[in-house]
Amino acid sequence: MRADAFLAAAEALPVRDLRAIVPAGGIVVVAPHPDDESLGCGGLIAEACARAVPVRLVVVSDGVGSHPNSASHPPGRLRALREAETLAAADALGLPAGSVTFLRLPDRFVPASGPGAEAAVACIAEAARACGAGALFVTWAHDPHCDHAASAALARQAQALLGDVSLYAYPVWGWTLPPETEVGAAPRGARLGVARHLPAKAAAIAAHRSQTTDLIADDPAGFRLEPAMLARFARAHEIFLEVVP
Repeated sequence: MRADAFLAAAEALPVRDLRAIVPAGGIVVVAPHPDDESLGCGGLIAEACARAVPVRLVVVSDGVGSHPNSASHPPGRLRALREAETLAAADALGLPAGSVTFLRLPDRFVPASGPGAEAAVACIAEAARACGAGALFVTWAHDPHCDHAASAALARQAQALLGDVSLYAYPVWGWTLPPETEVGAAPRGARLGVARHLPAKAAAIAAHRSQTTDLIADDPAGFRLEPAMLARFARAHEIFLEVVP
């Protein structure tokens, strides 16, 4: 199925309550980079926290690839900044710092196999066990970013370790795919209504100031989320695609 048809169908998936998507147990959100959790799952996290559903957030990469040439923010300082931004974002969504884990794998080079990947899979599975997870949520495998695809692979491996735990994917950069890209069978899954959480989600996204403003201004190649991309994630529904083992 072409990406344009797939994503249009995804935007028409049925709207379901959180407990229809995850009937029992907690949830684990796996974010390839600091900010992916707020963009793709900010409403999900806020809804779960508001309903006292246990949540764990696992941030896979260290995020230092966003401004690789900055003199004011060398890798160590940039990593610390991005982790602090993530904790502020989590707080805006109602998630305490103790529920956030940073794996600190290399941005742009997240492994999908090998010792580093195995350790990451174990950490994701541990987070799932800690909250009695009924489902994992990770970026879509067809997102055109190597770390997003690798994170999807890590979550699939963790699901295999856990047994009876569902896996859902949330598109982030998938919305930018060329329309003719083949992405497989028609989507299955659901949309979650998040209108009441849009202010909290907006605050969470804004907490990632290094990605949404000119806070780091000394890297001409530095990354910044464009307004059109931000608008994509300010909608009243979040999309979760069922991943079949």
